[in-house]
Amino acid sequence: MMTTADAILERAWEVLENVPDPEIPVVSIRELGILRDVRRGADDVIEVVITPTYSGCPAMSQIAEDIEDALSQAGLGAHRIETVLAPAWTTDWMTDDAREKLRRYGIAPPTGNCGSAAPKEKTIRFVPRAAVVETPACPRCGSKHTERLAQFGSTACKALYRCIDCREPFDYFKPY
Repeated sequence: MMTTADAILERAWEVLENVPDPEIPVVSIRELGILRDVRRGADDVIEVVITPTYSGCPAMSQIAEDIEDALSQAGLGAHRIETVLAPAWTTDWMTDDAREKLRRYGIAPPTGNCGSAAPKEKTIRFVPRAAVVETPACPRCGSKHTERLAQFGSTACKALYRCIDCREPFDYFKPY
């Protein structure tokens, strides 16, 4: 049997499922893995835990406002937002649906796996990860014949690429 508190948390998850990322509105903050948890605090207030895609993400204040608006409009009562930086966000937290939505929107989804699908404590290493040589496929024509034009695209979490076959530029969501 579901308690009232459980029903409220379940409703909060449902409401927040529809909060879009302000920079990529075709995906929700939950699909991107930014929304980490919805729980009850010790004082019975709803706590929403979010992790930015990178620590300097300028969209986090807008995301917090959108979360507050969504929860308030749903009449879910008192709530607070906790931004957690550790463990650091990783593209492994993105859902398969988010990756497909990015591709259809014209952004190449991240390739490869950062090896941190489950958030956990990690040892800090001073040796960089082996570079992934795989180039992203063009989200428009599917060609793997692409080239990087710039390390940073429309936002810091994306790189700018161009398809050599169809000549179209596109953003690539960099794996972290």
